[in-house]
Amino acid sequence: MNLNLKVDKTHRYDAIVVGSGMTGGMAAKELTERGLQVLMLERGREVKHIEDYDTAMKGPWEFQHRGKISIHSAEEYWANSRFGNLANEETGEFFTDDLKNPYIEKRPFDWIRAYHTGGKSMHWGRQSYRFNKNDFEANAKEGIAIDWPIRYEDLEPWYTHVEKFVGISGQKENLEVLPDGHFLPAMPMSAPELYFKEQMMKKLNRPITIGRVANLTKPQPWHTELGRASCQYRSKCSRGCPYGAYYSSLSGSIPAAKKTDKLTVLHDSIASEIIYDEKTQKATGVRVVNQKTLAVEEYFAKIIFLNAGSMNSAALLLNSKSHRFPTGFGNDSDQVGRNIMDHHLGVGANATVEGFEDDYIFGQRPNALYIPKFRNWGTDKRDYLRGFGYQGGASRSDWKRGITADGFGATFKEDMTKPGSWVMGFGGFGEVLPNPENRMFLDKDKKDPYGIPMIVFDAAFGQNEIAMRKDMMNAAVEMLEVAGFKNVAGFNRQDTHLGLGIHDMGTARMGKDPKTSVLNKFNQVHAAKNVFVTDGAAMVSSSCVNPSITYMALTARAANHAVEELKKQNL
Repeated sequence: MNLNLKVDKTHRYDAIVVGSGMTGGMAAKELTERGLQVLMLERGREVKHIEDYDTAMKGPWEFQHRGKISIHSAEEYWANSRFGNLANEETGEFFTDDLKNPYIEKRPFDWIRAYHTGGKSMHWGRQSYRFNKNDFEANAKEGIAIDWPIRYEDLEPWYTHVEKFVGISGQKENLEVLPDGHFLPAMPMSAPELYFKEQMMKKLNRPITIGRVANLTKPQPWHTELGRASCQYRSKCSRGCPYGAYYSSLSGSIPAAKKTDKLTVLHDSIASEIIYDEKTQKATGVRVVNQKTLAVEEYFAKIIFLNAGSMNSAALLLNSKSHRFPTGFGNDSDQVGRNIMDHHLGVGANATVEGFEDDYIFGQRPNALYIPKFRNWGTDKRDYLRGFGYQGGASRSDWKRGITADGFGATFKEDMTKPGSWVMGFGGFGEVLPNPENRMFLDKDKKDPYGIPMIVFDAAFGQNEIAMRKDMMNAAVEMLEVAGFKNVAGFNRQDTHLGLGIHDMGTARMGKDPKTSVLNKFNQVHAAKNVFVTDGAAMVSSSCVNPSITYMALTARAANHAVEELKKQNL
């Protein structure tokens, strides 16, 4: 009895945050800065900012396989490597070993994970775009799935709040389709890109902007106070940024939370179940499995934020069964695990660019151009719903072109020291519609190495996405041809699956009606309002823009509401 009392006291906090990534870090920051004692549970190993960026400063000659992935590593990181070379020698330490963390596929699903401090914020693309007003209204207008319980105006001040803290460089364009935000100075376009932008406006009336990216171009005092500095234009972001210019929870929100002296972080701590009190009808804590020892402990709090990533947050809900929730915590609607969305990619076009031989680029810009959605917008109507945007731009080939070129000797080496020709290319990101048959669930018999039921994926692109992809390729080809570029070639890879966009979302959606949704307008579980889910699981539709800034805005808004409700003793 004395031991239990001791554990209850030492394991009790105001709030528990499950996950240390993009939204987990933001939840911890917002809650601690509002005075709460917070416990952050990270299922993976500890990674220390700067100290553990082992490859950040290595030259290409210092990698045994010159940056490629070894045969052995390809087996360990099979989901990361099925489409491309994600978990390579430069970045592999920030991806998850798929053999040690297995899952089951009824239909192929590329589940890209990052089990360590910072989570996927350590290798996100940093592209940061707000949803527009129509993104929150399209479901209701078109009769797709359910309506969002909020509108753009509800999230607008929280977008600004998060953008200011994160630091987003970008150019204001005054476009309804791509709302402006709080920006640091924009990164420059190259000469061929400026030419391309001019041609698109002149010939197609189609705006082009520089990517809105979470790299500091002009750090503000609140950035430098955390040790963050300007981008060095190395384009080595995914190795870990020792300058803190690349935003991650490891360099931003977690240090901010630690400054309050109100954050405790536990690593190697896998959240297995939410503890529910039938009498109070509230969650009281989280049951945790130590990934190294398999020891089980329980931690208690007034409120719980689930930020483990859309799939793991949904899995935690599904595995948390009780008399009140026989099919999973908060699953009265049978929507937990359903409506998986992502962004489909692997489609676009490339071309060669003649001229501009005297134009160069400064450093290695860790950014691209962005072409906002133009299909099914205004008077442009198509035979499919929603639309897509493009990311890409111009670049000059470097010395690596010599690997496949003919030649040798001093003259050949001298040629390789000079910039090669310009190329221009774009890849699309297309919206995926919510579909309850695109789902994940827990296997009844098979368990992972930690004794937790394995996740089963059963999801795929639908006919709307397939129709959209054809247009995505054709429109990219058209733009490059209209600009007058040469050797234009479209591509539409058929071996893409849901998950590859690494924007997985929708497994515990928000909504107005508890019969058709899991969360209310403040991301609270309808039937247990002291549990909040603010990662990608909460999304009701996917838009076609990168979603992380929206996840963080939802998180900051929910954290503010949680503290207000605690003060009113409503939670």
